[in-house]
Amino acid sequence: MVLHQKDSVRSTLLNDVYASTDLGIQVPKYRFPQKEQRPRDIYQIVHDELMLDGNSRQNLATFCQTWLEPEIARLMDECLDKNMIDKDEYPQTAEIEARCVHMLADLWNSPEAANTLGCSTTGSSEAAMLGGLAMKWRWRERRKAAGKPVDKPNLVCGPVQVCWHKFARYWDVELREIPMERDRLILSAEEAVARCDENTIGVVPTLGVTFTCQYEPVAAVCAALDTLQAQTGLDIPVHVDGASGGFLAPFVEPDLAWDFRLERVKSINASGHKFGLAPLGVGWVVWREAAELPEDLIFRVNYLGGDMPTFALNFSRPGGQIIAQYYNFLRLGREGYRKVHQACYDTAAYLGQALGKMGPFTVIYDGRGGIPAVTWSLAEGGRHNFTLYDLSDRLRSRGWQVPAYSMPANCQDMVVMRALVRHGFSRDLADLLVTDLGRCLAHFDKNPVTRPLEHTEAGGYSHA
Repeated sequence: MVLHQKDSVRSTLLNDVYASTDLGIQVPKYRFPQKEQRPRDIYQIVHDELMLDGNSRQNLATFCQTWLEPEIARLMDECLDKNMIDKDEYPQTAEIEARCVHMLADLWNSPEAANTLGCSTTGSSEAAMLGGLAMKWRWRERRKAAGKPVDKPNLVCGPVQVCWHKFARYWDVELREIPMERDRLILSAEEAVARCDENTIGVVPTLGVTFTCQYEPVAAVCAALDTLQAQTGLDIPVHVDGASGGFLAPFVEPDLAWDFRLERVKSINASGHKFGLAPLGVGWVVWREAAELPEDLIFRVNYLGGDMPTFALNFSRPGGQIIAQYYNFLRLGREGYRKVHQACYDTAAYLGQALGKMGPFTVIYDGRGGIPAVTWSLAEGGRHNFTLYDLSDRLRSRGWQVPAYSMPANCQDMVVMRALVRHGFSRDLADLLVTDLGRCLAHFDKNPVTRPLEHTEAGGYSHA
């Protein structure tokens, strides 16, 4: 009788997970499975595969946040089922989003901080595109009112992140991207104004260029456009891509004029999940004044209950990231953000000094005048027995993800490496990285790269 009962319940016994039938067979990976499985077993399968990902804390390529306080994780869990677009059902989440917009307008010195418009997005790329769309619509309205053609809009920018290339292609705008030069790796006011004409919808300086991490000179660009308007009558707006710097400069360099203190700056985008310290999945765009956002870009729907205005490329989105952003605003305030970011800048400066003392490297950007990061190349004039691509690959053996990449036009032969210093990257971790860099150099001394190499003017090498 006892044996009979054991046999009858055998299928319900909780076996060791790795002895279960579910993990003893190959699960389908590219076709939809036929049968259901135990949640514990499938969790283990997925969990084990994720072990093959890199450690995000050692990913020095990403600008995105990889360390979060436990309270943020709890708030995210509590908001998993909340769709932030459904403002009638989740009115307090909508209220918190509005508060964040006005807090950012205040942080960025909007003259109408309490009344201006803005919105959350899935990230800074979407926010940038919304800012670009508003510029195109305003330009088109002015051209139509003057009876002029609207078929050849253009946008002027420096070496930009791919989102602006997407904007130009998706919305049929000519992108007048200013190429890098050896003595100028970012946009200059003179180069920007030289590319402006009556079809220019706006100029986009970047507060923290992806390739070098430097701030572009927003105030100088605005001053040059003021002069251009006085000479030609062309009134060209500025949109600041503050993807990273928008959450850095207000706290660490509060006297730097880059935001709505400059009258020509009409809109700003920033990434909450970068130096805004929020979890992945939130960006922001804010307009100087409500009038800067054309009314016909705003849609109104009532099928979720109530009358709801919406301006975004996405519709349904999770609300947790917005709540976490608000938590950070209240938790840290201006002083807390300053302390967090200043610690990152201090660590970046320390890392830059250490790299500068290593013989093979030339530090291009040392963490001052932009994002807390370090960018370096191989020193010119030397014969190096490895490439920066080799070094990047070798660092992965210790878990570090430090990208090596070539610069855009006109510096494609220049290869650099870049390490972002984010919240959670301590001085101790910086020391460990420096030690591992030393180990890599010692390895290449004993095991020089033997495949054919082509020397470049930048002192680096590219694969032949």
